[in-house]
Amino acid sequence: MKTFHKKSINLLTVSVLTALCSQVWANDIHDALSDSTAYADFNLRYEGVDQDNGLKDASALTLRTWLGFSTGSVNGFSFTAEVEDSRTVMGQDEFSVGPTGFNVGEYSVIADPETTEIDQAYIQYKTDSFTGRLGRQVITLDDHRFVGHVAWRQDKQTFDAVSAKYAVNKEVELFYSYLYKRNRIFAEAADIDSNDHLLHMSYTSDIGKFVAYAYLLEMDNGTTNGVDTFGLSYDGKAASEKVKWTYGGEFATQTSESGAGESAADFEAIYLNAYVGATFSGLTAKVDYELLGSDDGQYGFATPLATLHKFNGWTDQFLSTPAQGLQDLKFSLSGGFAGGKWIVAYHDFSSDDSAGGVDDLGSEINAQYTKKFAGKYNVGIKFGSYDAGDIKVDTNKFWMWVGTRF
Repeated sequence: MKTFHKKSINLLTVSVLTALCSQVWANDIHDALSDSTAYADFNLRYEGVDQDNGLKDASALTLRTWLGFSTGSVNGFSFTAEVEDSRTVMGQDEFSVGPTGFNVGEYSVIADPETTEIDQAYIQYKTDSFTGRLGRQVITLDDHRFVGHVAWRQDKQTFDAVSAKYAVNKEVELFYSYLYKRNRIFAEAADIDSNDHLLHMSYTSDIGKFVAYAYLLEMDNGTTNGVDTFGLSYDGKAASEKVKWTYGGEFATQTSESGAGESAADFEAIYLNAYVGATFSGLTAKVDYELLGSDDGQYGFATPLATLHKFNGWTDQFLSTPAQGLQDLKFSLSGGFAGGKWIVAYHDFSSDDSAGGVDDLGSEINAQYTKKFAGKYNVGIKFGSYDAGDIKVDTNKFWMWVGTRF
């Protein structure tokens, strides 16, 4: 009887503790759901493309919709999901999207395919100094030159990944991510299974921010391939009585290998960036030099995970670096007008190695004006004009958009 009594007490104790724990978890989950947030983001954009080639001029009016949901936290854990949809509007679909097979060879390219897909879906664990994520997620590092989300396009780039960020202290931060799929901007038509490792460390001091990184990229396609990049960067700022200065530099080395046996190809190239900017009387003037180097005219330095539209001109002539490499000398001026922001820029392009008689890579002029109104809306107008050199063709692109977020 005593044994039976003890077993009954133990069973009752376990039952009570289970009930209490279940109640605690239920309360936590209830609180997390109560603290959840939902959002919607809409972007209606017109894009027109005129190129000096045999393709018809392109014209697209597209509406991009993001619908998102993030829970509150339960013992540091939370969940975020986001669905993205992009549609053509009013029948304005006279454009080409190569990877999806849409109007290929008929119109110039506008890389905004119609699609509905899960944009993000990840579990997050967060403490004061650590953040870990598992699942489909946006990852951006530094200025997006090597890793970005390409949010300029209507279908932004995300990654299926495991990522971890740890703040050692107020000055030092470490980041690592393993990417097992690159979800690119062409719906699902050009997504890539991968074995990518991103390692990133930053140190913020009184004299500026220092960054060291290693990006080890490999497509998981059953072939021997790899693009490994190691780099260092520095960004600083200073101020005098009338002028605020920004300045910085970056250097990286890259090795690329592909194939096996007699068809194996191994290349090396360097990356270099240096800039200086000055803000005075409401204006900001900046000079920026960027080199994506070449390996004897056979291979150009590559940044396959970057927000490429942000760099080397808005007409997107150099989304892939030419084998001769690319030098981009950029001058820009920006300021404010009528409650909005404007910027104009000029790019002078040339090759790093003039193999095959390719030296002059042309020039480009960019201009943009953006403005927010009524507290929740944004509008913009943007233009890019590329004047071809030894390769490419003359290209003009124009955009107008309006967006809002709830």
